[in-house]
Amino acid sequence: MTKDAKDHLFLLVKSLTKSEKRQFKLYVGRLDINQDSKFIWLFNFIDKSKIYNEKSILKEGVIQKRQLANVKAHLYKQLLISLKLNPTHQNVRLQIREQLDFASILYHKGLYKQSLKILDKSKEVALQHEEKNLAYEIVELEKIIETQYITRSISNRAEVLTTEAEDISSLNRIASKLSNLSLQLYGIILKSGYVKNEQEHTEVRTFFTNRLPKYDMQKLGFREKLWLYNAYLWYSFLLQDFKNCYKYALKWVRLFYDNETMINLNPVFFLKGNNYLLESIFFLNDKERFLKVYEKLEKQVQKTNFPKNENANTLSFLYLNFHSINMHFIDGSFAEGIAKIPDIENGLKLYSTKIDAHHKMVMYYKFASLHFGAGQNEKCIEYLNKIISSKMLNAREDLMCFSRILNLVAHYEAGLDYHLDSLLKSTYRFLIKMNDLYEVQKEMIKFIKGLQDIYPHELKNAFISLHSELKKYEDHPFERRAFLYLDIISWLESKIQNTTVDQVIKQKYSQQSKATT
Repeated sequence: MTKDAKDHLFLLVKSLTKSEKRQFKLYVGRLDINQDSKFIWLFNFIDKSKIYNEKSILKEGVIQKRQLANVKAHLYKQLLISLKLNPTHQNVRLQIREQLDFASILYHKGLYKQSLKILDKSKEVALQHEEKNLAYEIVELEKIIETQYITRSISNRAEVLTTEAEDISSLNRIASKLSNLSLQLYGIILKSGYVKNEQEHTEVRTFFTNRLPKYDMQKLGFREKLWLYNAYLWYSFLLQDFKNCYKYALKWVRLFYDNETMINLNPVFFLKGNNYLLESIFFLNDKERFLKVYEKLEKQVQKTNFPKNENANTLSFLYLNFHSINMHFIDGSFAEGIAKIPDIENGLKLYSTKIDAHHKMVMYYKFASLHFGAGQNEKCIEYLNKIISSKMLNAREDLMCFSRILNLVAHYEAGLDYHLDSLLKSTYRFLIKMNDLYEVQKEMIKFIKGLQDIYPHELKNAFISLHSELKKYEDHPFERRAFLYLDIISWLESKIQNTTVDQVIKQKYSQQSKATT
């Protein structure tokens, strides 16, 4: 039974660095009794294996079939304990949790004063680093101890602890409601996509306002503000309000730069905030601002004190490379973007177990779009086929939809007419199932379907007619999203002007730059 992609123990062992493996061996080797243990043998066997195969393990005869599940579970636990002790995984959160555990042990031994001393110091650190859930746990334990050990140092100790508990609990409730709202909005995007009409716009606005908790901005700490900006950001994305997306993504990122210790404690949120900031600037088509944010992020990630764990490394790779490609769509420098693809593909292989199918497919769509913009249509089709043949994009029908439409256009451009009829039928069947098409998509399908009946000398007029029809949707609040996936307007203009797509976009970018200077 070969299931290396699914076996948790195998993936954990393969994720270990050399120093982590060395520490694990030192940790389990501290006791002589462990030297010949079966779980150590299993660790060494898996470490040397390229795939996880239970038959190969059992064939060695060291572990019997009925023992294997228990040995695996024990090895998994020992690996986690070893990783917890590794200095590279130590952070403020773990340190506070450890001190809370020590205080609990002292309390159970009846050493109340020692326990309270540790709790008081830990609470200060927790509040300083915005770890309010842990701070609340600490205050609750302090309250329990105070019922058994009455201190004389502070006369109003009970009132102080009660007030602290209420204040922290209030902020925790706000943070919880905001994080819930943010997650629910994200769920709407995954399930239904962006708002497509006035009715959906009203429904989302009502949903948001009814669930947004009341708050006093002056009393909010770092964590509460982070979730507040997060919720507003997803709300703005749903409404395709990219100016407000930029506004709240910028607030999110500035929150970290104003509290730099939080960057190391919450690198994932720091990276995600920058990702959304760059995405919103990309939608606003502002390359100068885009480059400033990108370069600042790149410098921050390269600092020696920036966390270098697998999670942060994966997200840094993903976001920096994704946006290094996006910048070429702003000014039409597609050939420069294509030159970056081989290195990015190597990185995708390196991080294959860390990057989910959705992000891989989004990257493939970007690769395809770069090749389409550069006129390399057969290469564009090659990447689109990776998306269209994928069985893992149930939650992203929009990506699949535009991949199929771009596939039709690329086949037409490549002169692969013999495929066009069957592609039109399969694409049409797929789009009918969606049942919530943009008008832009409908017009594109109708146009491509009618291409076979148009004589060559009539083509230019057909392109002009479609361009005129689609142009009215370019700034439409519910239709403009379609043009972010596929710049069909620039493609049509290239056909009308008898030039290339990249030349059309470069000309537009040049005119825009002159207008803003």
